[in-house]
Amino acid sequence: MSRKHIFVFCILLFSCRLYAQTDNRSIHTKTRLGVSASVFTINGKPAFLYGISYYGALGAPDRSIEQDLADIKRYKFNWIRVWVNWAGGDTDISAVDDNGYQVNTYMDKLKWLVAQCDRRGIVVDITLAHGNKKDGMSLKTLAAHQQAVRSVISALGSYGNWYLDLANEHDVGDNRYVSFDDLKALRELCKTLKPGLLVTASAGGDISKADLGAYLQKVEVDFISPHRPRTPESAMQTEARTREYIEQMKTYGRVIPVHYQEPFRRGYTNWQPEVKDYVADLNGAIAGGAAGWCFHNGDQRASEGNKPQRSFDMHEQRLFDQLDAVELAAIKVIANRLKR
Repeated sequence: MSRKHIFVFCILLFSCRLYAQTDNRSIHTKTRLGVSASVFTINGKPAFLYGISYYGALGAPDRSIEQDLADIKRYKFNWIRVWVNWAGGDTDISAVDDNGYQVNTYMDKLKWLVAQCDRRGIVVDITLAHGNKKDGMSLKTLAAHQQAVRSVISALGSYGNWYLDLANEHDVGDNRYVSFDDLKALRELCKTLKPGLLVTASAGGDISKADLGAYLQKVEVDFISPHRPRTPESAMQTEARTREYIEQMKTYGRVIPVHYQEPFRRGYTNWQPEVKDYVADLNGAIAGGAAGWCFHNGDQRASEGNKPQRSFDMHEQRLFDQLDAVELAAIKVIANRLKR
């Protein structure tokens, strides 16, 4: 073989390897999430994030996910929430192990899911959870938590349609607790690894003014994510609470989006919200100036085996087959209103 032929062969071999390593899903991002003052943007245009919980997606068959994503688009959702380290139901489907290193099977699935959403114009909430598994040992050290951040950014860094929740309900005083100092370290790591990645840290309730200052000035999150109380009165309080956050942020000299990524849901307590409650809560969020709201759904705590699991465990049924009549009715009412 001549030198010329060897050279051409090497170029072809290199091209084939390059194509294999970077398929067209990962190098042509269609959907790019951003922030402009107190609102989110998608591809540079202001967008209200209207989402649905999809926690156990990494355990669902590809076909089920594709069907769910079709329904998600049909019902006007533009955002889903997925957990990186999830041990809901009977299966541990975490994309990272306890020390933060990627579990290839589920990290590949997460990357595939983000790519599917990217093509459909859907934003993905990527949530990490401190101490989430039954033994409470998941990401229990700062080093493990930092490694998890590295693993996620390494896998998803080429996409622009996702944001990172550093620690679900980090302020709750149990295995979930992550200090503001640790959140600051995690946030700084994100800035180094993927500048421009939007980052939050969700709170397990309404946020005090002091904690709001810590989010804004110490951690420097891109938006706040309070999980509002799950009581019958909650929906009618959301508008006022949102306005209060915005006014308080002004006193700190920095106003960022208010994102309700996990409001009340059916099956959580004895109170079962009805269609009117979902509609009122969403309307209150929008009227108050919030930037996003989630149709939250999960297990039925009062039933045998907490069934159905809904977004928590989807290896048996897809999400929209597990929703009850009230949830489906609320989704349809909201979708019709969003068309106007």
